[in-house]
Amino acid sequence: MEEKKQAPINWGHELWDFLKMLLISIVVVFLCTRFLIRPVRVDGDSMYPTLHNNAIGFSNILTYRMQGLKRFDIAIIYVPEKKEYLVKRVIGLPGETIEYRQDQLLVNGEAVAEDFFDEDYKRSQSANGSFTQDFGPVTLADDEYFMLGDNRPYSSDSRWYGPFKKEQIKAKDVVVLFPFQQIGVH
Repeated sequence: MEEKKQAPINWGHELWDFLKMLLISIVVVFLCTRFLIRPVRVDGDSMYPTLHNNAIGFSNILTYRMQGLKRFDIAIIYVPEKKEYLVKRVIGLPGETIEYRQDQLLVNGEAVAEDFFDEDYKRSQSANGSFTQDFGPVTLADDEYFMLGDNRPYSSDSRWYGPFKKEQIKAKDVVVLFPFQQIGVH
């Protein structure tokens, strides 16, 4: 029986193939994170109980650019003064007047239900007062959104920063990958 000789490895060719694959991978990751998805890490409890501290996932840039925002969507906002991204919920849309009175959201003077809340959590946090302190009215410009965290007593949001400009909003929705018990679209 004849033994087949194996051709010697051409290390230059192997290195070139590896570098091509590395470059293609970098370009694909760059394009995906620039135009399709944005990695997200929730920092803090301002969106609890919807999103937990240190939750990891991604948000959808493409859907935001194609569909825009609706009331109660979760959005990723860039705050240039702090050079950081925040995860908040859309409460007020451009041109609306927003206020809270006795834990009731008012949009243009009309009561709007916030059905996304975990009512047990809201009650437990309201035991010593209101869940969302009264504020407003705040009238939004044509390019402004009013955003709040779901954990109202512990959230720095539009009540502190003021309305967010449309150009500050980078993506919407959060797909949580970790912790595992929270996996899903929020």
